[in-house]
Amino acid sequence: MSKPITFVTGNAKKLEELIAILGPNFPRTIISKRVDLPELQGEIEDIALKKCKEAARQVNGPVLIEDTSLCFNALEGLPGPYIKWFLDKLQPEGLHRLLSGWEDKSARAVCTFAYCENGAAEPQLFQGITEGVIVEPRGPRDFGWDPVFQPKGYTQTYAELPKSEKNKISHRFRALDLLQQHFENEKC
Repeated sequence: MSKPITFVTGNAKKLEELIAILGPNFPRTIISKRVDLPELQGEIEDIALKKCKEAARQVNGPVLIEDTSLCFNALEGLPGPYIKWFLDKLQPEGLHRLLSGWEDKSARAVCTFAYCENGAAEPQLFQGITEGVIVEPRGPRDFGWDPVFQPKGYTQTYAELPKSEKNKISHRFRALDLLQQHFENEKC
């Protein structure tokens, strides 16, 4: 019997989406735990790998961490992995205003999950990307930058979309789909 995977997060909304996307047939039990991890700087993948290694060391067992980025193409990928801090200081309106001097409002929502079976193992990355544009905030403000991100091909922001629809197209869905495929292939 495999140990449960500890999803390292203090964000109830992320946990809720993860459980909804993975569904009841995911082959491992997921529990969550808040772990104090350092706020790292660097490229998206490097941050995820380092956070995962530290989480596995602290938890002493299987861990899953998530690092989410919002990359504005006009700003060469910024705020990227620092979106949490930009959102905290600027709020959704400020994120939109960052691009006021740019014609290019396109952006990439990037979700990177890193999984590690234990502190001695090398983490594996699963990354999902959804293309879209940054718009004036619309919709509920209960989940990060969702009110300013409008996925490509849609007229609604993540915040305006029904959760069931967002969970079929989001960057988080795409990353978790890869994670799920990994675990399904492991069973073979």
